[in-house]
Amino acid sequence: MIDTSAFQGKTAAYYTLGCKLNFSETSTFGRILQEMGVRTAEQGEHADICLINTCSVTEMANHKCRQVIHRMVRENPDAFVVVTGCYAQLESEKVSKIEGVDLVLGSNEKANLIQFLSEAWNIRNENNDKEKGSLHLHHSVKTKDITSFTPSCSRGNRTRYFLKVQDGCSYFCTYCTIPFARGFSRNPSIASLVAQAEEASREGGKEIVLTGVNIGDFGATTHEKFIDLVKALDNIEGISRYRISSIEPDLLDDSLIEYCSKSRAFMPHFHIPLQSGSNAVLKLMHRRYDTDLFAHKIKLIKEKMPDAFIGVDVMVGTRGETPEYFEECYEFLKGLDVTQLHVFPYSERPGTAALKIPYIVSENDKKLRSKRLLELSEEKTQAFYARHIGKQAEVLFEKAPKGKAMHGFTKNYIRVELSAALAKEEYDNRLMMVTLGDFNHNKTALKCTF
Repeated sequence: MIDTSAFQGKTAAYYTLGCKLNFSETSTFGRILQEMGVRTAEQGEHADICLINTCSVTEMANHKCRQVIHRMVRENPDAFVVVTGCYAQLESEKVSKIEGVDLVLGSNEKANLIQFLSEAWNIRNENNDKEKGSLHLHHSVKTKDITSFTPSCSRGNRTRYFLKVQDGCSYFCTYCTIPFARGFSRNPSIASLVAQAEEASREGGKEIVLTGVNIGDFGATTHEKFIDLVKALDNIEGISRYRISSIEPDLLDDSLIEYCSKSRAFMPHFHIPLQSGSNAVLKLMHRRYDTDLFAHKIKLIKEKMPDAFIGVDVMVGTRGETPEYFEECYEFLKGLDVTQLHVFPYSERPGTAALKIPYIVSENDKKLRSKRLLELSEEKTQAFYARHIGKQAEVLFEKAPKGKAMHGFTKNYIRVELSAALAKEEYDNRLMMVTLGDFNHNKTALKCTF
C-alpha cells in the first residue's frame, strides 16, 4: 500500500503536448492525483507538482517540450516536476539533466506513476536538495521492453471523453520513432473498454473519442477485432456519440465504413493518415497502401455518408520527395473529396531508416510546400462548411466562460458558435438542434440560432 497522505492539499499543474492519446493519459493522471487529495492549481497559482506529458514526433516537438519544461520550472519554483511521454522515453538522459526536473518516467513506468511519484517525492524531501538531480526511470529504448498498457478514459477540460483503446505500433515507417517511444501494438479487452465507456456514461458523458497510436491494429494482444469493439460500444445507449481519432487506410475495412454509416452512435467523421499522395514516396516511407487504396476508402465513405468530415494527415518534404513527387501529391489531394488536411513538415529523427534516403528537401521548400497544402486545406474546409449553411444540425455544446460565445460540434464535426447573448450555462454537455448560419468573424465556425 502506497502512503499518499503527503500529497493531501497539494496543487498540481499539467501540460500536454502532442496527440489525443497524450491528452487522454494526462487526464487520467490528473484524476488519480485528485483522488489522492491533489487539486488542480488555478491560473497564476504556483503548483506543488508539475506533470508534463511530452511528444517527440518531430524535432520541433522536442524543442517545444524543452521550452515547456523550462517554463514550468521557472513559473513554479520549488515544484516537483515530472516529465513523461515520448520525448521522456527517447531522450530520457537529456530530460533528466534539465535543471528542476525531479522525475523522468518512460513508457513502462508511467503505468505506475503514483508509486514512482511517491518514492521520488520521499527521496527529494529526505535530501531537500534539488541539485542532487532527478530520479531517472526508464528502460533502454527497445520496443520489446515496452509492454505495459495504462488504461485511460477521462474527460479532461472539454465535454468529450477520451477512451484509450490501443497503444504502440508495429509498423516501423521509415520516418517514425513512435515504435521506439511507445513499443509494439497492444490493447486491453473489449470487455474492459466497454466497462470504462459505461462508467463514462454514468458520469454523464455524451461523447467518447477512441484514441490510440494505431487503432485499426486493435486485437494484437487479445486477438479480437476492432469492428467488434465498435459494435460493442455502439450498444451502450447512454453514449450518444463516438469518434475514431485516427485510423490507417489499410486497416479501415470496408465493412467498418459500412457499419459506421448505419450505426446508432458512430459519427460520420474520419481522420485518415495519407502522409503522401505519391506512390513512390509511400514506398520510401514503407507505408502499407497506395493512392488507389486510399482513394477507394474516401470514395466509399462519401458514397455511404455524403456529409462525412474527412481529415487527412500529410507530411511534406520527407527525404526522397522530389518536386515532381510533391506535385503528384498535391494533384492527388486536390482531386480528393476530403475536408481538411493536417500538414506537417518532415523532421529528421535519429535512428530512423529515412536517414539512408539520399534526396534531401531544403527547409525553404518544406515551407513553400506546406503553405500550398494549407491553402488547399482551407479551400476544402470552407467549401465543406459553406454547403451546410441554412441546414439544421444537432450540436453538443461545450462550457464557455461567462459572457463568452459557446462552441460545439455537429455530428460531422462542423464547429458551431452560439453567441454570448443566446448562450446559457445549462447548455453545457447538451445535445441541441440548431440552424446553421454564416461563418463567424474569423471563419473558424458557423454561427447558429435555435
